[in-house]
Amino acid sequence: MALRRKESNESSLPSGASTAPEAVGEAGAADVFKRIHSRPHVALLIILGGIIALVLGIGVSVTFGARDIRFEDVWLAVFQYNSNLTDHQVIQELRLPRVLGCVLVGSSFAVAGAILQGMMRNPLADSGLLGLNSGAGFALAICFAFFPGMSYSSLVLVCFIGAALSALFVFALGSIAKGGLTPVRLVLAGAALSALLTALSEGVALYFRIGQDLAFWYAGGVAGTRWIHLKVMSPWIIVAIAGAIVISRSITLLSLGDDVAKGLGLRSGFTKFMGTVIVIVLAGSAVSAVGAVSFVGLLVPHFARKLVGVDYRWIIPTSAVLGAVLVVLADLAARTVRPGFETPIGALIALIGVPFFLYLANKERREL
Repeated sequence: MALRRKESNESSLPSGASTAPEAVGEAGAADVFKRIHSRPHVALLIILGGIIALVLGIGVSVTFGARDIRFEDVWLAVFQYNSNLTDHQVIQELRLPRVLGCVLVGSSFAVAGAILQGMMRNPLADSGLLGLNSGAGFALAICFAFFPGMSYSSLVLVCFIGAALSALFVFALGSIAKGGLTPVRLVLAGAALSALLTALSEGVALYFRIGQDLAFWYAGGVAGTRWIHLKVMSPWIIVAIAGAIVISRSITLLSLGDDVAKGLGLRSGFTKFMGTVIVIVLAGSAVSAVGAVSFVGLLVPHFARKLVGVDYRWIIPTSAVLGAVLVVLADLAARTVRPGFETPIGALIALIGVPFFLYLANKERREL
């Protein structure tokens, strides 16, 4: 598999170019991007169509629920808010922050998955599968047990730390085996760490009797999202997504292989460091708000690559829009599939994500 990938990476270079650092400069990088398979016009159409679908999804999601509210009342609640009307209170205090939280969380998980898959050239990479989500969740369990009065802004920082430590441990655990770090070993290390941290979180919940507090994060859902959550996490997420777009060109070069990236003058170590920081910020922010919603970062970047090609300058913004649409629609389904009972969105997305993950894992095994 490594040999085939290396040959594939080198075939992406312009004819006559060498992978030696002195052979290819900025001009060579520009030539490489011209030869990379991408569909910018398709990407623009998908982004535009996704934004339209997202606006419509937000409108429908805000309108429908346990209490049906007319669209006219939704419009008035947004632009002419009257605190004396119950419908206006439901829209402003419950449904709007919830659906906007879906947008932020979906974009965060999708962009984090796209960066991980591009940096590591690993189609199985995802913040949930690599243990970042469970690391942030375990940090939450510790905070609920020992620091119950901690503010939400402090919880976000703690989630960052938990996700960062999990990432370091997964990379270290996957690298100690003979043969070094491979995509399959990385996923196996992440799965092992996720299982361990989930078990420890449940143990802490049982011992300190905080199971009710953690149940929301175990299942994954946006029902508890409020304006304070959006106020704290939205600056982190917006800055992180903007940073992901800034380094998207470098991510594309990394996806061609370390040798090719270095030959084109890329500082691979710095790019990987920045990408990892961005992923930790995105995963930590999202988990602190809605819990462990896995598979968004696995599914969405794959579909984005199929649609727009392999240039991450288009994959990342496309993933951000499609991820937001996916989580908004999943939340709408969670509230309407069984009236009177709210299905966790993590469970609904997993119904699609698990078969897709098994398909990818089997494909990787055949290529070994």
